[in-house]
Amino acid sequence: MLATNQLKSSLAGIVVTGAIVLAGLGAYLGYTTYLASASWQEEAGPDPAGTLILCGGGSIPTEVFERFVHCAGGRAARIVVIPAYSPTARERRLLVADWRSHGAGSVKVLSCGTRADADAADVKSAFADATGVWISGGSQRYLAEIYVDTEVERQLQALLDRGGVVGGVSAGAAIVTQTMIAGGSEPVLEQRGFDLLPGAVVDQHFLKRNRPQRLLNVLAGHRELVGLGIDEHTAVVIERERGHWSVIGKSYAMVCLPGASGFPRIEILKAGDSTEIELLRDQPGSVVINSASFWDALSAPGATRP
Repeated sequence: MLATNQLKSSLAGIVVTGAIVLAGLGAYLGYTTYLASASWQEEAGPDPAGTLILCGGGSIPTEVFERFVHCAGGRAARIVVIPAYSPTARERRLLVADWRSHGAGSVKVLSCGTRADADAADVKSAFADATGVWISGGSQRYLAEIYVDTEVERQLQALLDRGGVVGGVSAGAAIVTQTMIAGGSEPVLEQRGFDLLPGAVVDQHFLKRNRPQRLLNVLAGHRELVGLGIDEHTAVVIERERGHWSVIGKSYAMVCLPGASGFPRIEILKAGDSTEIELLRDQPGSVVINSASFWDALSAPGATRP
């Protein structure tokens, strides 16, 4: 049995690696022209349903800071930072100073120690005039246990609904989807996150920590979802209503879309690429995995869903 499971895992790894190589080399040649016709346009103004800026981890590129502050209103930006840990007084000051140094007009840190704090009456006032919320790296499980299904989550949704921007790095990127990867590999641990990007699941530190198979393991149990893997030093900017997705920073993002045959379609986006998610679903040049053994191989380890 052990040998069989190892063989299945090896098969999954071979399929994943091969798909990524093909996506990067074969499909990408025809894809660049398509991307040019769907470029992200800042002059369109704020998206009516809000913007998400999701960074995969590592150091945050200056371009990511600048895009977030721009979306939040530039010098008039009023930013709330939510740490994915319990910050010290010094750490709070550093968070404020970091965002002020990148041009934000106002910065405050919201750190709730309990779910009761996240549901307290004064939470609404913390977000009343906010134009952007940034969720730091740390632990997505910490974030989920304190903030999911509380007034803080409702205020994040309200901010997006009025055209604001929500961003996050590492844990702060993972928490934005309702199906959240909490950790692990075999098995993958899942937990409920925010529902700010419906129909998707996000993984971070994607290429740096070799996580393509982990994302596909999760998609094996949620075949209706779009999987988004974001590498370090890289962010994906998502305009929720317009459906514009663009990659900024230094590396790559991988998008796994449900295929008509029930198998995933994989697209690789490099920094500088822009697209529209609905057009991406119909892109003929993408890699389609159609091996009958694909999902069986990925499903063998299973996924626990607390």
